[in-house]
Amino acid sequence: MSKLHIVILAAGLGKRMYSTLPKVLHPLAGKPLLGHVLDTARSLSPRRICVVYGHGGEAVPQAICDETLIWVKQVPQLGTGHALMQALPHLDNDGLTLVLYGDVPLTGIETLKKLIAAAESKTLALLTVDLEDPSGYGRIVRNSKTGGIAAIVEEKDASNAQRQVREINTGIMAVPNQYLHGWLHKLENKNAQKEYYLTDIVAMAVKDGVKVDATQPDYAWETIGINSKTQLVALERIYQNECAKELLEQGVTLADSSRIDVRGQLVCGRDVEIDINCIFEGHVQLDDGVKVGAHSILKNVKIAAGSAIAPFSLIDTAEIGKNCRIGPYARIRPGTRLADDVHVGNFVEVKNSTIAVGSKANHLSYIGDSVVGKNVNIGAGTITCNYDGANKYQTIIEDDVFVGSDTQLVAPVKVAQGSTIGAGSTITKDTPPETLTLSRAKQVSIDGWTRPVKKVKGEK
Repeated sequence: MSKLHIVILAAGLGKRMYSTLPKVLHPLAGKPLLGHVLDTARSLSPRRICVVYGHGGEAVPQAICDETLIWVKQVPQLGTGHALMQALPHLDNDGLTLVLYGDVPLTGIETLKKLIAAAESKTLALLTVDLEDPSGYGRIVRNSKTGGIAAIVEEKDASNAQRQVREINTGIMAVPNQYLHGWLHKLENKNAQKEYYLTDIVAMAVKDGVKVDATQPDYAWETIGINSKTQLVALERIYQNECAKELLEQGVTLADSSRIDVRGQLVCGRDVEIDINCIFEGHVQLDDGVKVGAHSILKNVKIAAGSAIAPFSLIDTAEIGKNCRIGPYARIRPGTRLADDVHVGNFVEVKNSTIAVGSKANHLSYIGDSVVGKNVNIGAGTITCNYDGANKYQTIIEDDVFVGSDTQLVAPVKVAQGSTIGAGSTITKDTPPETLTLSRAKQVSIDGWTRPVKKVKGEK
């Protein structure tokens, strides 16, 4: 929307959060509250986005780190009207300004489009909602004869009759810029809080004969602002329930829709199954028939069709091929690429490595900075010793290698095609192909040796 300006008010202190972290940086679904609002704002393709910040100082712009935004500091904080005044130099005389809040993270795009459409007819458009308990919110005061909006009264300034009104102001509004510039300069702070209320422009609009319209969201939770950790955790559940509902509608099987956490984007194919208490962070893609076991954590992962992730597995920034078997208790670290039909079993860690088709590491092994070929078997307790205390080195294991249990491969080293490494070996040199290689100390039996006996306490 080429003539749309968006101002996000994000200067609040958040006293009830009891935290040194600025309120708008507290995470919801793994992303700062302000990050959610910015994502929504960007989706509307505005001419520019201004963020008004204050409490927390430079921590807010530093955390978001987006050079396309216009950052405006509000010092001191004298109310919402005063906050918008700080952004006024960046708002053109034409077009519209949409006012959002950095601690109201879940307002829907379609809801905002309706609000903007209402304001495009030279109307002051407000987003309102009816609440069972409107305590703490400004009330919408309507003309008793026409039913039109006459004013917004903050609770501390409201009469007893006005406090019975259930329709409340969410603070979100769309204002034609041709009116906004004049109205903001007329704001006064003659109220209980001694602040400049943005809501006072409603009475100005009525006086100037400008229509004031109201739209409402599909869901009341779209307008919920965060002022405490209790509210934050409640909104987290709402967000996760909505994610679960969407996944179920797409055909994903969830063992329990109340026990899933999506902290990014989760894209699923057909017949995907997800067990309880799984966490998905960043961008995760699960292709057809993928199964994710309970208590697994997947971050920035692409898993191809037919693969199964057993419980308690952690996969971070990796690609998993078709029909792989991972876990339980496996850890796949960044930079790992597994081809089709690879098995990575219990208590196996793989880091920055590629493993080719049909290879297996089923038990208690570490594979780091390695290139593993096809049809390789890595025995239990095998370690690629990739770090000398200062530098990392690569291990190359070619096709059809069999590595016996309890083997150390000291990088840089190459295990040639078809090699067999005897159990208990420490390999420090490249091995020849199609050969059994052993590296063990000579076995010795000592006559007359006895096991140590545990001493009784106090005995010398």
